[in-house]
Amino acid sequence: MITILTSRMKVILKELMATSAPLTSNKLADRIQVTSRTIRNDIKALNEVLFKSGGFIKSTRGKGYQLEVSDNSRFKDFLQNMSEKSLSNDTPASPEERVIFILRKLLLANGYIKLDDIADELYISKSTLNHYDLIEIKQILKRFKLTLESKPHYGIKVIGDEMQVRFCISEYVFNRTKVPIETHHSDDILPKEEIDKIYTIILQEVKANKIEMSDVALNNLSIHFAIACKRITSEKYVLLAQEEVEEIYHLMEYQVAKQIVAKIEAALHVSFPESEIAYIAIHLLGTKKIAKINIPPQEFDAFVDHDVREAIKEIIFKVDERLKLQLVEDHELFIALGLHLQPAVNRLRYGMNLRNPMLDEIKAKYPLAFEAAVLASKVLQERLAITIDEDEIGYIALHIGLAIFRKKMEQGVKRCIIVCATGSGSAMLLKYRLQSKYPNQLQVVDTIDYYRFNEVSLAQIDFIITTIPIETKLPIPVLYVNTILGSEDLQHIGHYLQSINKNKRGFLKEDLIFLHKDLQTKEAVIQYLSEKLVTAGYVTASFCHSVLERERLSTTSFGNMVAVPHPLEPFSPETFWTICTLKKPIDWEGNRVQFVCLLSIGEDKKTDLNHMYEHLIDIIEDEQKVKQLIQCEDNGQFIEMINGML
Repeated sequence: MITILTSRMKVILKELMATSAPLTSNKLADRIQVTSRTIRNDIKALNEVLFKSGGFIKSTRGKGYQLEVSDNSRFKDFLQNMSEKSLSNDTPASPEERVIFILRKLLLANGYIKLDDIADELYISKSTLNHYDLIEIKQILKRFKLTLESKPHYGIKVIGDEMQVRFCISEYVFNRTKVPIETHHSDDILPKEEIDKIYTIILQEVKANKIEMSDVALNNLSIHFAIACKRITSEKYVLLAQEEVEEIYHLMEYQVAKQIVAKIEAALHVSFPESEIAYIAIHLLGTKKIAKINIPPQEFDAFVDHDVREAIKEIIFKVDERLKLQLVEDHELFIALGLHLQPAVNRLRYGMNLRNPMLDEIKAKYPLAFEAAVLASKVLQERLAITIDEDEIGYIALHIGLAIFRKKMEQGVKRCIIVCATGSGSAMLLKYRLQSKYPNQLQVVDTIDYYRFNEVSLAQIDFIITTIPIETKLPIPVLYVNTILGSEDLQHIGHYLQSINKNKRGFLKEDLIFLHKDLQTKEAVIQYLSEKLVTAGYVTASFCHSVLERERLSTTSFGNMVAVPHPLEPFSPETFWTICTLKKPIDWEGNRVQFVCLLSIGEDKKTDLNHMYEHLIDIIEDEQKVKQLIQCEDNGQFIEMINGML
């Protein structure tokens, strides 16, 4: 008889406690990603415990399962006792936990593992294992160019390049956000004291050799050393081509790797062949950094290869051309990208991963910077023939995001000129009155007479304040005020300053809102919306292909039921949104999506994309707002609601 609850039983109980309505076995099975049969078996076992604890799960034909409590006091004691006790059976409950549990088991195994053994250990059927868990595991392994080999009567095991196996282990066995290192299965890799020894030896040697390294990079190197020790003792070696070893052999990093290896061999009684030392040297190449941003030009050129510098120039140019971020003059961005990308390129040439724990947050909070980084990844792939994954795109986005913030700070103060017909005295009075009223928002660049107006360049001017009508058509806004500023004039200027900082610019079009559509896949959604845009004459026929190509580089689903797909390049004169809500959520690269905002970034250089994204983030970050918009029944209601949110 069962006396404890597995994690999955706890989840079932929690689901039943959360509702007064019956839940079918199919609904419970769908939530936990197991079969209905597994749910029925779990509930049968769960009732054995609940009978003694003042509770019972009642089954009603045609309706489902419902929790009934006959003794509140005993049931309350049972729940208290259950929450205080740690599970003696640490079985993963959710589908995601289960997949990671099985993957770790496969990665750390020396041979085949039988499916029956895995199913029994996890209290699931082989059907669940085959139809959900192994499919997900194969998708993960595919990222590392690894596969699952199945052998009758033996089971399954992971096969592929040894270097990629180690990358996968570092990703899914270790918790690399912790300093010092934590591992979920440390005894299966190395005892903790041996991992600590490795960390200490590496720290001593990188300090002695004056190699700059971040805490995360130091952790990563320690992890890969620990994995190397484990795999070498199992006679699993990294194999590098002789020419690759010779290419690394003359580098300073190879000598440092030899020093570290010598000390670890003595401490842990393990022997590293030459190819393994070269493998460690590659890690050193990919993790060292120069910390100073004000690096002298000669030192920068020595650290960053010519081809990388040229790629960065093209990145900044293309980002400016496509997204109008005005970062071409940002020398700090050029230096920061160079110092980041040189070691990154060294890593990526050997297919080495560097996990980005901030990736989801970067994508959700800084979509414009991430989009610029996607453009950067294309340039790097084309120029340097290296594959850039989402994690690396996220790191590049951080540097571009900082540059966007710097530019935003520069642009926070709006520049104007004052045109006044009554002389310099009244013009200066206007100037000082305005600058004292709006010291952090407004800079009066000049005060001029009307007859001199045509002599002034408006290139760096945001708007004009004038006391006299100007008949000429101008490329920038003109505000008319009285010579002696009144409260209405100040209010007029104040409202204008607010509006240019928070201008919605009409990104939403009523004829481009499509509600409650019955579409089943992301491709179907993108195809449907693209066809609507082509038919209406907003974009050309190649728009859909560009959106799908962008989607292949990195998914545009951000959680919260939202996806924001868009093409790789401008297809329209202006920037606008195309909205689609779905009858039911669909799978969008692992996220459930029911609200789609298809962006078309325009060629209009005056559109402030940063503010556009800020408006969009205000909506998609708020789960309640998204739900309200999904529930809208018609376009008029949708526009009224979304305008109230912006």
